[in-house]
Formats: sequence, C-alpha cells, structure tokens
Amino acid sequence: MRLLIIVLCLILISCSDEKIRPIVEDDASKTEIPSHESWNSKITFTTEGRLKAVLFSDHLKKYEQQKVTLLEGVKIHFYNSEQQVTTTLTSLRGKVDDITMDMYARDNVVAVNDSGTVLTTQELKWTNATEKITTDKFVSIKSTKEIIEGYGLESDQNLHNYVIFNVTYSAAANQKKK
Repeated sequence: MRLLIIVLCLILISCSDEKIRPIVEDDASKTEIPSHESWNSKITFTTEGRLKAVLFSDHLKKYEQQKVTLLEGVKIHFYNSEQQVTTTLTSLRGKVDDITMDMYARDNVVAVNDSGTVLTTQELKWTNATEKITTDKFVSIKSTKEIIEGYGLESDQNLHNYVIFNVTYSAAANQKKK
C-alpha cells in the first residue's frame, strides 16, 4: 500500500503545469557557424578600380550575421598609387570588418616597408578609408636611422610617416640598447 501511495505522489508531482524550459544561448557570436570557410584565400581591397591592398590567409571564416571575416595565418601587401607593393604585414590572426573593410591584425604582427623599416606589435588596425595603421599597444620600429619603442602608434600604411605616442625608448640605429 505504501508503495502505491508513493507511486501516486510521484505521478501527481510530475503532472504539474510548470514546464522546464531549455536554456537557449542567444549570443550569435557563440552559436553562429561560418557561412563561408576557405583555405589559402585571397581578398583584394580596391577603391574606384585602384588596388589598395591584397590579403592572403591560410584559413578564412566568414560570418554573415556578424558581418565579419576571421583569419588565421595572415599576410597583406599594401600598394601605392603606382600599384607597387610598399609594405608587407604578417600576423598569426586577423579580422576584417565586412562593412567598412577595416582589417585588424593580432598576435606577432610584423610590418616591413620597401625602405627596410620594421614595425612589430601584438595588435593593430588598418583603416580602409584613410589607409592608416593604428594601435594603442606596445610597438617597436626599427629603421636604418632609428629604433623607437613605445605605446600607441599612428602611421600611413607605407610606414613612412609615423608617430609613437608614448615613447619608452629611442636611439639612433647604430646604438645598442642598454
């Protein structure tokens, strides 16, 4: 008899109106799968038929809802008005804003221009509309004339005209760092 009462109680408890709702994650960045995915990809940036940059990526994932393309193994060539490569940038990872076409490079970012100037940092942004490179992270620039280190940078994409905002070290290129 006791067993029958226990079974009836369990049945009554399980027949309540309250339903258990599954937890649904509404953050698309965690649940969205790429709409396109490719390997050894090439993206060309142009304005009015003028070549501005060509981006190569070992692995590319495009997300339609977020309007973003994520990149792994990044290499980008920047071009001048004569369609010649002036700067080459590499990084382990990157991202392209599919609306503005701005590019973000992250992890072991190295940019080398046609004069031999080398920029190293961990993160930077290339703004498509202005063709400027910016970062607020630590940067190091080594040229034939100077070595400059500091935090924050704004430069043209050719690394010819640059400003480091918070300089922590500066020396002529032939001096040794102490």
